Amino acid sequence: METTKQTTALQGGEWLIKESNPFDTFIPEDFNEEQTMVMDMCSQFLDTEILPVIDRIDKLEPGLMPSLLQKAGEQGLLSTSFPEQYGGLGKDFITSSIVNEGLGGGYSFSVAVAAHTGIGSLPILYFGTDAQKEKYIPKLATGEWKGAYGLTEPNSGSDALGAKSTAKLSDDGKYYILNGQKCWITNGGFADVYTVFAKIDGDKFTGFIIERGFEGFTQGPEEHKMGIKGSSTVQLYFQDCKVPVENVLGEIGKGHLIAFNILNIGRLKLCAAALGGSKRAATTSIQYAKTREQFKLPIAKFGAIRHKMAEMAIRMWVCETALYRTAKWVDNKEHELQASGKSFAEALLGGAEEYAIECSMLKVFGSEVLDFVVDEGVQIHGGNGFSDEYLISKAYRDSRINRIYEGTNEINRLLTVDMMLKRAMKGKLDLMSPAMAVQKELMSIPDFGSEDEGAFAKELKYIANFKKAILMVAGAAVQKLMMQLDKEQEVLMNIADMAIEVYHAESALLRVIKLVNAKGEAAVGVQTDMMRTYLYDAADRINKAGKDALNSFSDGDELKMMHIGLKRFTKVEPFNTKDARRRISDRLVADDGYHL
Repeated sequence: METTKQTTALQGGEWLIKESNPFDTFIPEDFNEEQTMVMDMCSQFLDTEILPVIDRIDKLEPGLMPSLLQKAGEQGLLSTSFPEQYGGLGKDFITSSIVNEGLGGGYSFSVAVAAHTGIGSLPILYFGTDAQKEKYIPKLATGEWKGAYGLTEPNSGSDALGAKSTAKLSDDGKYYILNGQKCWITNGGFADVYTVFAKIDGDKFTGFIIERGFEGFTQGPEEHKMGIKGSSTVQLYFQDCKVPVENVLGEIGKGHLIAFNILNIGRLKLCAAALGGSKRAATTSIQYAKTREQFKLPIAKFGAIRHKMAEMAIRMWVCETALYRTAKWVDNKEHELQASGKSFAEALLGGAEEYAIECSMLKVFGSEVLDFVVDEGVQIHGGNGFSDEYLISKAYRDSRINRIYEGTNEINRLLTVDMMLKRAMKGKLDLMSPAMAVQKELMSIPDFGSEDEGAFAKELKYIANFKKAILMVAGAAVQKLMMQLDKEQEVLMNIADMAIEVYHAESALLRVIKLVNAKGEAAVGVQTDMMRTYLYDAADRINKAGKDALNSFSDGDELKMMHIGLKRFTKVEPFNTKDARRRISDRLVADDGYHL
């Protein structure tokens, strides 16, 4: 596969067929002073305002969550990325992602704030008329008004466009009469403003801005949930609800543009919040392991526990790396679009749409990292982890929802491959040429020539080969299954898993190369251990997903040949991951938590 060094931001999906330049890759060590202060401010807000009242939040104490949102608003934490003309701080996309991460360890509060600043406010900010933005955004920015979003219905979840809610223009032409029901509405119990979707005349899927108090609009009681118990979750009911015509959001019949574009941004931000939650849960578990003694030793000294702590750190560090690599791309695209004359809203939506593939991958990876970290955290706590007296049990329950909302992880895996293939078919992403080159390479005698020299040459070759593995499997699937591929969800999910692994592995390698260049190898030893351990383990996971896909649609000599190719493309040299993990866990214990 021919790769070219990239000196500008890649387009969405291009990382698969082009080689990234580590020195153009944004990493968390590139945060400026203000961004570091914002992260610290978020952490302080959780420590002083949220964690002391977490039990009261979980009991849904009336008025408590809205008051906490308002406090966050007073500190500017709700309006980071809103334009200054609407009372916002007008900060860049990376800074707003930092806020999501920084507040991500706040349990139910994190959910409320993410829903308010994301799906509760952004539809109006990006798709509203000037009058709508002037009316709603300043109050949403300060937290005076709270936002919510109503898309899901009892019989339409992942199939959002299958919604049954209807809207009909009144005889006098002044109102749309809304009828229907929405469920699982975060912040629904106390919000002042709701973005709700319904079909005009039964087929034109359209967004509406609904205010609390509109005639015909009521809500159900609070849901009893497995986790995020302090997050208000209710059903919304519309019975001949009168919505003024000026409250139509965006174009009639174009509601899907609002729903799906907002989700792109939400997926990246969910990854950030999950990362923030992971870091707090990991630190809690590391501190517990240092103080809990068994057999007259702190359990942090036992190999089995050290393995768990190190693996938590590896996955979080890799997740963080891919998150901010992508956030910078979105930010760059925004600036590029604004420079070309696009409005603020068009630029941000365009940035998120360009990297929708990466946003879906981040959502999957981030939510599954958090699930892994809290699960292992409970295990480290042993029986105490099952007790409500320890916060890790709350973190465990709260984590589970993240693999479901903002599009289930299954839907996001399917979207990852679907969007790649659609871009290829439109000519926006040339997957065909490199896929054909890989097929040609499979038929040729392997090149056992001299190895590339230089730092990390071996790891760079691993990544290039991992990409060939994806192109080989995906190319064979397209050729073999053609129009039936979209019905083979298992195959698509195998390919998605390969892509998610490779994107994150490459991000980790780019970060280490950049860090070593800036600080020297000695200062980056633990990060290098994390990267090398991740690459070594990722090779096996990529191989397994590839084999599962190939076995399901190929056979005979063709299958044997591709298995040989897959083995070649996922081959890595032996690496002592046990010792690497021990060095990582030693650092975590010395730092009294995850502070890498």
